[in-house]
Amino acid sequence: MPDLPTDSLPPSPSLYDRLQDKAAHVPVTLLLIGANLLIFLLTLNAGAGLWHSQNGIQLAWGANFGPATQDGQWWRLGSALFLHFGLIHLVMNLWALWDGGQLVERMFGHGRFILIYLGSGLSGNLLSLVVQGNEAVSGGASGAIFGIYGALLVFVWRERQQLDTQEFRWLFWGGLGFSLVSMTLGLIIPGIDNSAHFGGLMAGALLGMLLGRPLTAVNPWHWRDRAFSSALLASCITLLATHIPPPAYRWSEEVAARQEISQFLSEEVGIETKWQDIVRQDRERTLSLNQLAERIESEITGHYDESFEQFSQLQLSPSAPSAATIESLRKYTNQRREISQSLARQLRAQNQFGPNRAVDQSPPFIKSAPSAP
Repeated sequence: MPDLPTDSLPPSPSLYDRLQDKAAHVPVTLLLIGANLLIFLLTLNAGAGLWHSQNGIQLAWGANFGPATQDGQWWRLGSALFLHFGLIHLVMNLWALWDGGQLVERMFGHGRFILIYLGSGLSGNLLSLVVQGNEAVSGGASGAIFGIYGALLVFVWRERQQLDTQEFRWLFWGGLGFSLVSMTLGLIIPGIDNSAHFGGLMAGALLGMLLGRPLTAVNPWHWRDRAFSSALLASCITLLATHIPPPAYRWSEEVAARQEISQFLSEEVGIETKWQDIVRQDRERTLSLNQLAERIESEITGHYDESFEQFSQLQLSPSAPSAATIESLRKYTNQRREISQSLARQLRAQNQFGPNRAVDQSPPFIKSAPSAP
């Protein structure tokens, strides 16, 4: 039988068709997209902005931040992967996740794909912690997405002999170009966590080599390559974990300080009401001077004495955001308690030696407390 001419042979199936035969559906990619969308909607409901979200909301929901993450909240390395700081941030990441995720999930399989995604994201956030742990609150799926593209590049390069030349060029150089352009923009545009991008990309490439599976049995991936990538990845993670800079302050102490400040400022409204009532009773002569002194000591002096002790017991690093406010409130409460104690003593003295009333003659007692940070 004569050989058929080359141009009469049926075209070889594309990589996408071959991957489609292996896995028709990409449930993990869809699940990750859905999870990111859901959490974004929940943060909107919690007060985050549609176009830009304040750090406070993201911190409360688990963003990566040195003083918080290193204060026993290491789960933030993972939770930060699902937090986004605005709609544009979310849309760009989910578009890239869908574009690369459906290919990589079919290349590596569902279980290995989720390992690449999470492993890359965690590694990227770990590098971010080393580079800017005390300087920035970070979050987003981009570190994990760069890991997807790192695994994609390794797979396409490793299987290049099995691919059509044009298809290889499109996938490999397109994926590499996307990664380089994105990282270049990260250097130009402020507020982009490029360290998480680079860490995710490198981890994704190493995980891709470790977890990759060949398109055909005739071109197996060598165990030595897997062993090398595994050892290098473990070494990099160990190096990063041992070189995290110490946190500037402990987040749990900062949170406790903010709660103390908030509670005190809310109680100040009640203290002003009590003081105005004391002034009214003095003017109407409904209480004796001794009774007024007792009320001032129990309701005013006691409050400021307790608050002064609480502020004095808070141990905050000077670099903590609330440190200056705590010190101001400590001085404020000490001044208030001394004034109220002095006023109570004057009332008792007048009760014994004179008819004048000290409350009406005293300077205004209530002044504005320092505001919260």
